[in-house]
Amino acid sequence: MSNSKILRIIPIGGLGEVGKNMTLYEYGKDALIVDAGLMFPENDMIGIDYIIPDFSEILKDKKDNIRGIIITHGHEDHTGAIQHLLDEVQAPIYATPLTCGLVEGKLNRNGLAGKADLRRVNAGDKIQLGAFSVELFHVSHSIPDAVGLGIETPAGLIVHTGDFKFDHTPVDNWPTDYAKLGEFAQRGVLALLSDSTNSTQPGWTKSERVIDAALDQVMEEAEGRVLVATFASLISRMQQVADAAQRHGRKIAFTGRSMVDNHKIASELGYLNIPDRLIVSLEKSLSMPDNQVVMMVTGSQGEPRSILGRLANGTNHKFDVREGDTIVLSSHPIPGNEESVYRTINNLFRRGANVIYESIAPVHVSGHASEEEIKLLFNLVRPKYLIPVHGELRMLKQAAKLGEMVGIPKENIAVVENGQVIEFVNGELRLGKRLPGGYIFVDGSGVGDVDQDIVHERDALSRNGVIMVRLDVDQRNGQLKGEPEITTRGFMLEEDFDSIHKGLKNRLRKTVKNANGSLEKDVLNTVKSYIFAETKRNPYIFVATNRN
Repeated sequence: MSNSKILRIIPIGGLGEVGKNMTLYEYGKDALIVDAGLMFPENDMIGIDYIIPDFSEILKDKKDNIRGIIITHGHEDHTGAIQHLLDEVQAPIYATPLTCGLVEGKLNRNGLAGKADLRRVNAGDKIQLGAFSVELFHVSHSIPDAVGLGIETPAGLIVHTGDFKFDHTPVDNWPTDYAKLGEFAQRGVLALLSDSTNSTQPGWTKSERVIDAALDQVMEEAEGRVLVATFASLISRMQQVADAAQRHGRKIAFTGRSMVDNHKIASELGYLNIPDRLIVSLEKSLSMPDNQVVMMVTGSQGEPRSILGRLANGTNHKFDVREGDTIVLSSHPIPGNEESVYRTINNLFRRGANVIYESIAPVHVSGHASEEEIKLLFNLVRPKYLIPVHGELRMLKQAAKLGEMVGIPKENIAVVENGQVIEFVNGELRLGKRLPGGYIFVDGSGVGDVDQDIVHERDALSRNGVIMVRLDVDQRNGQLKGEPEITTRGFMLEEDFDSIHKGLKNRLRKTVKNANGSLEKDVLNTVKSYIFAETKRNPYIFVATNRN
């Protein structure tokens, strides 16, 4: 068989990490992309807004072959890189109505209105994309209109679950399509790419319905305003909070651009049923009695620029935390965000709020399948090969163990990370080469102009501080003119540095006097060695010499 007729699956993002999910399928001259998500920055990634997959190298010689981009659902970890992908790939985007609306809103906010070829499809539809015949099937998740994919290829049938759970009582009353999964099994599944995010959680993931009782208790006991923080794309939670507000005689206000936009989109498409009389503007809510108000805000992951992040820091412009506010974090900290989330919670407590979060009340449930659901999926689909996806390596490994438990041979399970080419030849799986890839940092309007080294440098600056040395040198004789100018930022208290200052100046005078052609280097070494000898610290040191 020629290389052009090999089925290749290349995970570009989402394997070995939580977030930035993106997968490339390739057969001959036809290629298909599933999802294009972002990942939230870790605590030490200072100044980074979000991270997207590094797809440029992998896609550089395939751009003209991409027949379509399919988005499985509307969460940011599956849609957040769309606008960046469209800078390099011109292909139609297929998504269910709600997902399509959310993607369109995202593109509009990024100045790309009308520039994408968005095509609405529904669960049950089939799409022919070159060599790929793709059938969409409904899955239950924490957002309506989520789908998995049955991808029929000349090499065999691939089932790509997307994010899923087996919720028998979802908020939208539309459970996962078990019958379709069984039908795939009857047809014969070559490989299953299965969501593994919750593979380390025993038992079954709780139904979204358990949140209703928790919200009722919160609003029953709250004496003041109730603020519910969650992802702006968590449409089901909007409905649950609005229903609880109505039951307890409160009005609801949506705050933050993305929250307001997504509420409008989901309402217009019929995915939210919230009476107009129940909704008030933010401005109106601020003048109402506190015990009649519910606000939905962004910032459940402790993002400093979000509304909740600004409230915690006392920097929000339109309103502040009031004594007696009850703040609900209806989300689970994404791995790596725990420190930011708990810092936000502590700061909100300091400002007089009562904070309720997942650890102390059932105000959030996961949208991902736990161990027993994953095992049920494997038994329903009965794949020849299993490829765990969507998760850190520990999650992928645990999903592999669950596969072995239900009888999938260990040699038929491929635990891989981003960039690893998976090939199917004559019905057999083999691993190809691993392609380069990694993080692309988005910092403001800059995409890719900050790399890992700069992020590490920012972290070092924040931890160790800076010492800046300026010297005026007579270019005729190379001698120092005036006193060395030494400034510190974030290094130590000024009064503590005073005791070091005099000795450092004396060392600098000697260094300049004895310099032999490499003044800046000599000065840098002098400052480094002196500061470390005196303080056992390694701040960043900048040296500027002015010769005149």
